[in-house]
Amino acid sequence: MEFLHDAFIYLFAAVAAVPLANRLGLGSVLGYLIAGIIIGPVFGFVGSETEEVKHFAEFGVVMMLFLVGLELRPSMLWEMRSKLLGLGGMQVFITMGLIFAGGLIAGLVWQSALAIGMTLALSSTAIVLQTLSEKGWMKSPPGQSAFSVLLFQDIAVIPMLALMPLLAIQAASGGGDGHHGGGLDGLPGWLQTIVILAVIGGIIVAGRYLMRPIFRFIAAARLREIFTAAALLLVIGIALLMELIGLSPALGTFLAGVVLSGSEYRHELESDIEPFKGLLLGLFFISVGAGIDFNMLFGQPGLLFGLAVGIMAIKLLVLLGLGKMFKMRGADLWLFALALAQAGEFAFVLFGFAESAGVLVSSVAKLLTLAVALTMLLTPVLFIIYEKIIAPRAVTPDDRDPDEIEESGTAIVAGVGQFGLVVSRMLTTNNYNVVVLDHDPNLIDLLRQIGIQTYYGDATRPDLIHTAGATEATLFVAALDDREKQTQLVTHVAHHYPNCRIIARAIDHHHVYELEAAGAHHIERGLFESALSAGRQALVELGEHPFKAERQARAFRQHDRHTIDSLRESWMSGGVNKGYIDVARARAEELFGVMQSDRMAERHDSSERGWTPPPKGAKVIPADDDK
Repeated sequence: MEFLHDAFIYLFAAVAAVPLANRLGLGSVLGYLIAGIIIGPVFGFVGSETEEVKHFAEFGVVMMLFLVGLELRPSMLWEMRSKLLGLGGMQVFITMGLIFAGGLIAGLVWQSALAIGMTLALSSTAIVLQTLSEKGWMKSPPGQSAFSVLLFQDIAVIPMLALMPLLAIQAASGGGDGHHGGGLDGLPGWLQTIVILAVIGGIIVAGRYLMRPIFRFIAAARLREIFTAAALLLVIGIALLMELIGLSPALGTFLAGVVLSGSEYRHELESDIEPFKGLLLGLFFISVGAGIDFNMLFGQPGLLFGLAVGIMAIKLLVLLGLGKMFKMRGADLWLFALALAQAGEFAFVLFGFAESAGVLVSSVAKLLTLAVALTMLLTPVLFIIYEKIIAPRAVTPDDRDPDEIEESGTAIVAGVGQFGLVVSRMLTTNNYNVVVLDHDPNLIDLLRQIGIQTYYGDATRPDLIHTAGATEATLFVAALDDREKQTQLVTHVAHHYPNCRIIARAIDHHHVYELEAAGAHHIERGLFESALSAGRQALVELGEHPFKAERQARAFRQHDRHTIDSLRESWMSGGVNKGYIDVARARAEELFGVMQSDRMAERHDSSERGWTPPPKGAKVIPADDDK
């Protein structure tokens, strides 16, 4: 009953706090931490079992790295090698050196200072990856850079664990037991190395050649729960194997994930592991919040908050410097630095290990562990500061001056995404002189290599538009991805160059009204026609005749255009108000009737015969024009 009681409290705290935190824009991680503080230090619903829960929940980090590995191919890791070794390696060693020097200045012996420096150089894999994925920043350049650093840190934990007993000060406290080596302690060093390499090689070989037939056999049973059990068995088995040889379980499962990234069962493994990973990580964050010692915190708040802020300040300065060295600028630089400024969950393990080995005295270890928990608690706040304050104001400076535009064009295309690229190619292949503008230097160079003359520069700059020949141009195509900049650009061109016809790309039908008011003459929604084409093909794949599918697509297009006209007045008079919603609902109900009536009309339309190929072997009678 005690287990059920604790489980109910943890789950209730998560269900109550996390949706509320998300609604307030705080993010799920901060919600979990706050939930832990409420059920732990504030109301005391949980107590001594928190540390045991934390160690159990750390398995969520192991599962997370397995899922991250499934998303990566070995070729992608090779492409990341410069950031992995250069950026990650420099971050760990520079941070470790600075904190080591600070420890010596504070009067610590060098062994303790080095142990603290190694531990605090690490960041929180759980918080950073969870937040980056939640916010959709994982695939961004700063997200990939942060991941590279985290991966190097996870690898660095292995030599740190191996080095900690060698720093032991009090041999009587057990510093020389070397339990870090797992089940290999009794073997000589050279044999331990051989065993470790053999295990890693075995994981790679088994992942490539053995796991596929095993998963194929299990999948043939068509029992979802057995496949889920097999996925958990794989992760837990590799984690145990890594523990046995004294390596990081997270690193082992990450390696297994990379090996299985090309498997046809990758998506099934992801969907089966993801719920367990999410619950365990949430449980881990709750346990961190619940484990905060408020008596110690209120006893010496200045020292603890000073330590936490000092740790984050040192790491932030190091990360900002390295980010600039690796060509990061503006908002990307700040996201990279703020994301990794905290200390990580491995500190709970390493400080406990250092205490048991006699490298740190108990009072120092507890003080630093609480400071680490405070840095983790402050990290979601840093993400909020970045998202709400820094990102909207950060401007990435151009390292390259705008190109000199040598000739004006009949048409100007601003923005070379997929939309702008198609329009510019259609115009140039019909012998129209086109000036194409974009601010992505890599894309500019690529387009020039394939024969499309493109100029580098910010298309929202009035002087650049004027230099491109807007005064003489007949046509201006606005194809920027940024909604606000697109509207501003159309407004400027319509006001200053009234003789120039404007074709603009809209994000959605609300944006259509904004661009109409700005002065655009013709507006296309960027994804509408491609989505309509996909819908037409979907009907064909489901067995509809191509002619009928085309008729349905045309009817849908016509109805959608009439809907935009019908909603315009309501939108102009107050946006999405009650009148707007009533009209939108009526048009949606009307669409079903229009599509059904169009299907009935098709039955009486003889033009379908022109879409129907003659049966195989039938004699084709030529038309009069063909005789």
